[in-house]
Amino acid sequence: MHTVNKTSDVLNLMDIGLRNRARGSTAMNERSSRSHSVVTIHVRGMDIKSGSSMCSSLHLVDLAGSERVDRSEVTGDRLKEAQHINKSLSALGDVIYALAQKNAHVPFRNSKLTQVLQTSLGGQAKTLMFVQLNPEVGSHSETTSTLKFAERASGVELGAARSSKEGRDVRDLMEQVFFKL
Repeated sequence: MHTVNKTSDVLNLMDIGLRNRARGSTAMNERSSRSHSVVTIHVRGMDIKSGSSMCSSLHLVDLAGSERVDRSEVTGDRLKEAQHINKSLSALGDVIYALAQKNAHVPFRNSKLTQVLQTSLGGQAKTLMFVQLNPEVGSHSETTSTLKFAERASGVELGAARSSKEGRDVRDLMEQVFFKL
């Protein structure tokens, strides 16, 4: 943890993280992210009149892409990285599924990623997800997998915040992908 006082302090720390992020070449991606990037900003505020304080956290997460091992042609350490990436993404998918189903048990402990994000995935948290798609026809299976993941995520209701889209935007994108192929 580092104390920051201004935006440039945060940007400098994020730059250090970016420089230290594992990246490597695969058959599918010349500059593939081989790790997730998580920046957590803890904010503490105090009401001067009442003396009450409030704490909150903001997680900025850039997930490593899930590449099919056979298509990326990775071996050795890159293969182990891909397996760890896919395992953590699968664990995140399991958490999202459990939340969407309103299961009594949510498997947050199945990966470091879901443990870190636990406070952002339940209670009164608000979560916003962007997905990036590869428009190439050869990446159809990865695109479909990503869109299905996004559709599951869009069905989760956290705390008082309610999903208003009901996955419609994601389904529309899936129909467009299938229509163009």
